Amino acid sequence: MIGALMGRPAGPTPGAVKSVFAHLDCLIEGIDQLKKAGYSNMIVTSPLPRHEIEEQLYEGKPSPVRWFTLCGALFGGTTGFTMASITHVNWPMIIPAGKPLVSIPAFIVITFESTIMFGSLFTLIGLILMCGLPATKLQIEVQDPRFSDDKFGLVVNGLSKVDQAKAQSILESVGAIEVTASEAAHA
Repeated sequence: MIGALMGRPAGPTPGAVKSVFAHLDCLIEGIDQLKKAGYSNMIVTSPLPRHEIEEQLYEGKPSPVRWFTLCGALFGGTTGFTMASITHVNWPMIIPAGKPLVSIPAFIVITFESTIMFGSLFTLIGLILMCGLPATKLQIEVQDPRFSDDKFGLVVNGLSKVDQAKAQSILESVGAIEVTASEAAHA
């Protein structure tokens, strides 16, 4: 009841196969076999971050969060230098010997600090967006408490009855300790 009030699904997701793995190697092999069979709509949960899972799921493609960092750093450096320059132009001082009013060496510190600050803030925003946080509408299959304790979870979504049976056999053959399927999405 509380889950339904918070926007969470009340029951199992139609056409989903949930598998529980005790070992990372079995999970990686399961992901590989499912990808070879043509399944791509997968959710993987892990009790700890593992690069092997990320490499297997994303095939070595880098995270898009780095683009948030780059944009934030460029924005921050530009903003810091511009803010310091405009401030200096609005309140000019008497500068002897014809030195420039806007001097790059004088503004390097604020430019650097702004670059770091905005780069880190944009990274945080990118991480939150790319991770889908806050995760208030998780599938019921992913909410297994074992996945945050000591087991690895793999949920394959959007399967027909035939595809569910095929996915179940693949997952059982690679060493899943538990495989359960909900009612198929398509007959």
